[in-house]
Amino acid sequence: MQIYDNKAVLLRVKNPQQILNTIPKSKQLPDGRVAVNWGLEEMQVLKNIGVKKVPSPINRAYSWPGLYTPFAHQRTTAEFLTLHRRAFCFSQQGSGKTAAAAWAADYLLTAGIIQRVLVVCPLSIMDVAWRADFFKTIMHRKVDVAHGNAKKRKAVIDSDVEFVITNYDTVVNSLDDLKYGRFDLIICDEATYLKNVQTKRWKALRQLVGPSTWLWMMTGTPAAQSPEDAYGLAKLVNPDGVPKYFTGWRDMVMYKLTQFKYIPRPNSKDIVHEALQPAIRFTKAECMDLPDMVTVKRRVELTPQQTKYYAIMKKKMVVEAAGEQITAANAAVKLGRLLQISAGAAYSEDGETVEFDITTRYNVLMEVINETENKVLIFAPFRSVIEILASKLSADGISTAIINGGVSASNRTDIFQRFQTTDSPRVLVIQPQAAAHGVTLTAADTVVWWGPTSSVEIYEQANARVHRSGQKNKCTVVQLQGSEAEAHVFTMLESKVNVHTAMIDLYKKVLA
Repeated sequence: MQIYDNKAVLLRVKNPQQILNTIPKSKQLPDGRVAVNWGLEEMQVLKNIGVKKVPSPINRAYSWPGLYTPFAHQRTTAEFLTLHRRAFCFSQQGSGKTAAAAWAADYLLTAGIIQRVLVVCPLSIMDVAWRADFFKTIMHRKVDVAHGNAKKRKAVIDSDVEFVITNYDTVVNSLDDLKYGRFDLIICDEATYLKNVQTKRWKALRQLVGPSTWLWMMTGTPAAQSPEDAYGLAKLVNPDGVPKYFTGWRDMVMYKLTQFKYIPRPNSKDIVHEALQPAIRFTKAECMDLPDMVTVKRRVELTPQQTKYYAIMKKKMVVEAAGEQITAANAAVKLGRLLQISAGAAYSEDGETVEFDITTRYNVLMEVINETENKVLIFAPFRSVIEILASKLSADGISTAIINGGVSASNRTDIFQRFQTTDSPRVLVIQPQAAAHGVTLTAADTVVWWGPTSSVEIYEQANARVHRSGQKNKCTVVQLQGSEAEAHVFTMLESKVNVHTAMIDLYKKVLA
C-alpha cells in the first residue's frame, strides 16, 4: 500500500471490483492499482474487508498536541484505535496507553466523528492518571471528573465538557444520567472490572453501549486468573465471537474435573485470543523508546476511620503550631503520625500499635498486582503494616514473603533466592531500610510504595532493586497516595529532596 499525494492510498488487491463497489469515489488506475480516498470511513471499510496494514488518517490530519512527542508505540496504538469502533488495548501497565487513547479520541473529536467521551476507570486513577494525562496531551479540551454525591455527578454529566471521567460505581449509581450524557465513545480502563456479566457494573455499562457507540477496553491482563474471565469483555466488544450464554463459553475453555472444579482446556489460550479481537498489545519490553523506569501515581481514598483520625491529628498540629515554635524534631514526629495513619497503623504515645481500616488502599494495591504479569515488590515503611499486609495477601491466595528488621540474614538470603529463582513468592513486602542496598530482585519489574520513605537515598536504592543489571523488562514504580502528607513527601522524593532536611517547610505545606 502506498500513500499518494497525502489524500489517497494506492493498493493492489486480487478483487479490485469489491473495493470499487463498496467505497464511493474509489477508482482503478491504468496500472491495475486502486486509489481510495484517505479518510477514516474508507480506511475502516478496507480494514473490515480484510486489507492488511491499513493506515489511519490520523497520520495525515492530526498535529499530536501536548507537552511531549508521542512514542512510536503510542502512535501505533492511536492509529489502531481510530480504525476500530470496538477494540481492546492490552498493553502492559506503564506503557503509556492512556495518552495514546487521549490522542486517538481527540482526533475523532477534531474530525467530527464523535462529540463526547466517557472514561470509566478505577477511582485511584481518575485524577492522577487520566486527568493528568489529558492535561499533558490534549489540554485544549474540556475535562471534568464525575465523582462525589449524586448532585455533583449529575452536574458534570450534564455540563458541556467533552471528556467526563468517572469510576465503575458511578456507572451503576448514575446510569440514568449517563444515558442522557450523549457519549459516543466510552473508554474502559482496567476493564477486568467487567469480566463477570452478572455484575451490576457490567449490566449498567451494557446499557450505555448502543449500536453506534465506540468502545475501547483497556487492561494489561485480560484473563489473568482464568480463561472464563474473558467472557464479559468479549461480550461487550466482540459478542459474535463468544456463545450467547456463559455456560457455553465455560464449556469451550474449561474442562470439568468434578462437580465444582474446572481446569483450563489445553487450547483455551487460543480460544481466548480469538474471542478478544480486535486487539493491540505492547509489552514494556517491546516499547523500545519507553524510559527504562516509569513512575505512576495511584490516588487512594482514606477510609472514614483514617479520615477521622487524620483530621484530629492535623487539627492538633495546627493548634500547636500557633502556640509554640515548631522544631524539625517535633515536626518529624507529628508528620510521622499523619503518614502512619495514612498507611494504616499508627503508634500511640505509649508505643502501642493502633490499626486502621486499610480496605481502600488494599483494593488499589490489588488492582496494581492484577494488572502486573510479573513479580511485585511492595515497600511499606512501617513494620506493623507489613505484617497486616502480608496476612491479607496470603489470605487472598497470593504467595507472599516479608523482609523486615526482624528477619535474620540467613532467612533473607533464602527468601531473596526463592524470589529470584522460583515461582513463589510472587510478592515481597519489604521494609525499605531492610533491603535498600546491594540486593538484586530483577524477577520483579513493578515496585509499589505502600507509603513514602523520608530518605531520597533509600527511595532510589529501593527502586534500584529491580532496575539494575539483569532486568529484562521495563520497570514501573507505583506510588499509593492517600493524604496530602504522602503526596508532598513523594513530590520531595522525586525532586531529590530529603524530607528531614526540609521538615519545617513540609510541615507548613501539610498544615496549609
